Amino acid sequence: MSQKRIAIFGSTGSIGTQALDVIAANPALFSAEILTAQTNDTLLIKQALEFKPNMVVIGDEKKYATVKDALAGTDTKVWAGEQALEDVAAMDCYDMMLAAIVGYAGLKPTLKAIEIGKPIALANKETLVVAGDIIMRKSAEKKIPIIPVDSEHSAIFQCLVGEGKNRIEKIILTASGGPFLGKKPNFLVNVKKDHALQHPNWSMGAKITIDSATLMNKGLEMIEAKWLFNLAPEQVQVLVHPQSIIHSMVQFEDGSIKAQMGLPDMKLPIQYAMAFPQRISNDFPRYDFRKPASLTFEEPDIKTFRNLALAMEALKQGGNMPCILNAANEIAVYAFLRNRIGFLDMTEVVEQAMNKLPFIANPTLEEYFETDGEARNFAASLIHM
Repeated sequence: MSQKRIAIFGSTGSIGTQALDVIAANPALFSAEILTAQTNDTLLIKQALEFKPNMVVIGDEKKYATVKDALAGTDTKVWAGEQALEDVAAMDCYDMMLAAIVGYAGLKPTLKAIEIGKPIALANKETLVVAGDIIMRKSAEKKIPIIPVDSEHSAIFQCLVGEGKNRIEKIILTASGGPFLGKKPNFLVNVKKDHALQHPNWSMGAKITIDSATLMNKGLEMIEAKWLFNLAPEQVQVLVHPQSIIHSMVQFEDGSIKAQMGLPDMKLPIQYAMAFPQRISNDFPRYDFRKPASLTFEEPDIKTFRNLALAMEALKQGGNMPCILNAANEIAVYAFLRNRIGFLDMTEVVEQAMNKLPFIANPTLEEYFETDGEARNFAASLIHM
């Protein structure tokens, strides 16, 4: 395997920093060609000095001079601004994009990478939630793989290797249940940000951790799975599995089930996606079946965690409804993280947006962009941000 040049879009976030750990452990196999960050100039500078990328992009243009000055003595080229993310993604100087920008902002750079035929290691589920039909159609036209980095979708992907001609009956996405598994609304109404950010099993960024606590994350994953694996909504099931050892399962038409298992560590699906189709050795901790532990499963409580029910409805409706769901949720999570609204209020914001905004059955890319803006503005108006 020759060295693969990786463009990490979102290098200062949880996925990006762990991807750089994988690159640092395997310098003969990977190099960091492009690094991008939105506001964390300090960490971006540190990463650039260590990994010596060809280019870096800082999204916040006010921080351009700081990054430029800090890297003045290096060969790294410095760009800034939202448009620069797209421009750099369109350059033919890397072998694979790791799409790890959080939220809707990751969509346009990913589209650019697909247009120039670059394989995508996809850690940004919102890209497929918002415009999955367009992304998958364009990747098929270009004959380039989209390899999921989400632990659940990576698990499904791994279970399907070698099964191309065999029909899937259903897939089972496992959910930890988050920090409030078993809790009821009278408890959740008083939940504060610090409590919601304490995930029992995974180390993740703030936005995805809150989404995990509300079960919205699992709903977004259901929509992502539909597009990634070309499934009907009724073929996507969610089960709560608090131990997070089985990362997801596939049931085939003969009734047999394949599962992918391991300790909860995001470096494993990151490494798998970057090295695919090879598996490479590592020193990550291993799950030991000899140590007594029970693996349990239960139905999700969608009456209490209504975000999952809303996402299921968006999945069923299709069109621009998942885009509305995602945009309103991003605004709601942003408000909750700034103590503007309560934990249960996030669901109310999303539900109102889904009820009030116009439905489009077969949106164009431009209509997806318009829907996203409208949903954000509507959600913000409910919060008085």
